[in-house]
Amino acid sequence: MSEQLPTLLTNYRLRPLPQSLGFRTLSIMLLGLLMLIPLFVAAKIVKERGLYYQEIRHEIAESWGKKQTLTGPVLVVPYVEHFTNVDTVTDENGESRVVSKDIYNDRTAILLPEALEIRTDITEEHNQRGMYDALVYSANISLTGKFNHANVLKSNEGERRILWDKAFIAIGLDDPRAIDTASNFFWNDGRISLEPGTNLNKLLPAGFHIPLSVNADSNPSNEFKLTLSLRGSDGLYFAPLGENTKILMTSAWTHPSFHGELQPDTNAVSEEGFHAEWEVPHLVRSYPQYWVMEDSVDKAYDLHEITAGVSLDEPAPLYSRIARAIKYGVLCVTLTFVAFLAFEISLKRRLHVLHYGVVGVALSLFYLILLALAEHIGFFYAYIAAASTVVLSITIYIGTILRHARSTVGLFLLLTSLYGLLYLLLERENYALLVGVGLLVLAMSIMMFVTQHLKQTD
Repeated sequence: MSEQLPTLLTNYRLRPLPQSLGFRTLSIMLLGLLMLIPLFVAAKIVKERGLYYQEIRHEIAESWGKKQTLTGPVLVVPYVEHFTNVDTVTDENGESRVVSKDIYNDRTAILLPEALEIRTDITEEHNQRGMYDALVYSANISLTGKFNHANVLKSNEGERRILWDKAFIAIGLDDPRAIDTASNFFWNDGRISLEPGTNLNKLLPAGFHIPLSVNADSNPSNEFKLTLSLRGSDGLYFAPLGENTKILMTSAWTHPSFHGELQPDTNAVSEEGFHAEWEVPHLVRSYPQYWVMEDSVDKAYDLHEITAGVSLDEPAPLYSRIARAIKYGVLCVTLTFVAFLAFEISLKRRLHVLHYGVVGVALSLFYLILLALAEHIGFFYAYIAAASTVVLSITIYIGTILRHARSTVGLFLLLTSLYGLLYLLLERENYALLVGVGLLVLAMSIMMFVTQHLKQTD
């Protein structure tokens, strides 16, 4: 039996599908549906690689710096409120007398800046981890403005003893570990060092604070200035705490995405980078400029409810582009099978179902080749290499079967155009539907042209 096997394989010839065009069409449609299986496998592999890449990015962010939101500065002024409670008391004998009682309450005033200007310059960097590349940034930030604590001195009843030696400035930052450098805090003409922690765990869970040297004779209006450098990833945002807040942001990054609740009033993006500006009045938010912490226990003010900033998004990340390409896999298989069927009808040649199956698998392998190469040489060159491999292999394979030079050249041009249009779809997503519908109309037109002379008995 083993001696007869080579002879049987040599003499074996693939038989074409039955002559009925309807039966062949249904068989090809069923085979096209079966091609969803390798496409599904390819999509699953791309998703797994994408999740692994996200894990790597998360690890890099943990060590470099997470997404940053800077909230502040906030002026915290503790004081003791004293007032006298006078009441009339009647004793057992019916005699009345006036009783006064001194009451002292500890209070903490929270003041936001009267004016705040934030200037920041962002420098993008690329952190390598094996073959993976993660986009991160370094930012130089300057905070300037002024506070006016005259409201703390006012009291409708009683007296206030301001505890100036316990007053401080608090600044919130999502990931303080990523601070590279921070200058001294300038309060008017004085220079004060920064201290870790905000001392406002509920209002600002993470950040740092600056103890102030303020006395009762000081001017209620005080100017401040702070510069710091920090690292981060994904994005950089600011909370507009000033009664009037101005934010100016510049970077050489050419693909900004302005997220947050506030869009910039002006922004310009060019090949040199981007520049964005925000002018934010305090009326856009729900929390006030001044409140007493002990009186707002039932009011949980959220200083992060409104932010303005930017995300440094990568243009069409690798794995999302490949995932999008796989979504068009059904369209590629359909158009290729329609072309083969058109060749069959025009040349009066019959292909075996196995021929369609081999071509379908080759079309599915395109995405795995693209993924494997793109992780090392980039999407553009990987796309050219993967498309060339698939187009040439299918053209040579079908050319040896049809043995018709004109049809082989036509098939080569068709597949080349198909992958060229697929690349256009990936690069110009806004035109994806238009191009996709155009290709389907083209396929329908080809089939209408080649089947117009068919008889009912075919």
